[in-house]
Amino acid sequence: MQQSPQKLGLTAKIFIGMVAGILTGVFLQWLADDSGDISFSVFGMGVSTYAILVDGIFHVLGQIFINSLKMLVVPLVFISLVCGIANLSDPSKLGRLGGKSIALYVGTTAIAITLAMTAALIIQPGTGVPLPTDAEYAAKEAPTLANVIIDIFPSNPFAAFAEGKMLQVIAFAVLFGLAMAMCGESGKRISSLFNDMNEVVMKLVTILMNLAPYGVFALLAKLFAYIEAETISRLVWYFGCVLGVLFIHALVTYPILLKLLSGLNPLMLFRKMQDAAAFAFSTASSSATLPVTLETATNKLGVKKSVASFTVPLGSTINMDGTAIMQGVATVFIAQVYGVDLSATDLMMVVLTATLASIGTAGVPGVGLLMLAMVLAQVNLPVEGIALIIGVDRLLDMTRTAVNVTGDCMVACIVGKSEGEFDEEVFNDIDAGEAQEELDLHDFKKMSD
Repeated sequence: MQQSPQKLGLTAKIFIGMVAGILTGVFLQWLADDSGDISFSVFGMGVSTYAILVDGIFHVLGQIFINSLKMLVVPLVFISLVCGIANLSDPSKLGRLGGKSIALYVGTTAIAITLAMTAALIIQPGTGVPLPTDAEYAAKEAPTLANVIIDIFPSNPFAAFAEGKMLQVIAFAVLFGLAMAMCGESGKRISSLFNDMNEVVMKLVTILMNLAPYGVFALLAKLFAYIEAETISRLVWYFGCVLGVLFIHALVTYPILLKLLSGLNPLMLFRKMQDAAAFAFSTASSSATLPVTLETATNKLGVKKSVASFTVPLGSTINMDGTAIMQGVATVFIAQVYGVDLSATDLMMVVLTATLASIGTAGVPGVGLLMLAMVLAQVNLPVEGIALIIGVDRLLDMTRTAVNVTGDCMVACIVGKSEGEFDEEVFNDIDAGEAQEELDLHDFKKMSD
């Protein structure tokens, strides 16, 4: 009996989309560089194929994909977090969840920036780079600590939903979930509705995940059609240093912490994180990747919703390990370019400022460069030096986002295991969550029959 050919899994499809997008972008850039443009004639008029593909089709498809992911972030976080808090058997666990999550996120950020500065001091990526004469960068004003704390609590929750202010959404969801848990039978009735809504939203996530290979292809094709190899070559030591520390932090720091604090197998974590990491790399946004990260934590890693719905959204907002690595290397790099020797006190100030800023600037647009501007100001380095690294920051941003979402799930596993809200059988099952990712369009036919 002849066996039917095995279908490609979602992970394989996403990987194919990534590779095809990168190759397509590089090929289009090579063609355009070779002839100045790629054009053909329509009704006697010259039409730029490059513009149609890159700025037209790829741009439109990529933005539709990202907007569709962002569309789900607020309803997914609010509904899943309300469900998780309302279903907590012991509401006093909430304080422990918050304390453990924040401690782990801040701790890993401090480790990340310390590793980054140590590597940069050894490699010295700024040595030999010519001093810029026309570098300009206008830094935005950072919010004060008092304003950050006040801004966590929304005066209008619907405005927070509309503007996507995740810390405010989380705060309102926690209060709403606690109120539901304290309302007895009426709270249980509303909780049942939210559980049903959560199933619907997760099905929406599944639909978008099955469209991911096409969105990933479009995003990477456009990006690599514009990335200039010359820009990377000028900053090769800086680029390589940041990339190297990102890999060390993801492949060494995270596995050690996971094994020591939970006893879980780090290789299984990396095996289950492939889809979420690919989404993060393609979108360069922890917030846009949040629906996939949360689905990975619950369905593939076995973290109960009561824990994952709190730790993962919180991590997407305040976990800045990848950004901290960029800041550490960039600070040393800019100091070396400008010929400034950083003292031991300066180095300690950079670690402290960047670690605290990972929470203090959460939710601010352009958070990575804003945090770097704050760090540079603390050690009296010229903020204009940021202009030196902007050219390669986009590609590094993609990688550090993948590191960040891996850290989010690592922390969720540790906290879930410590609170007894963890299914180790799901974690150790290689195929866990695969069935939920499959989209059967025949379901529509069954419903209509």
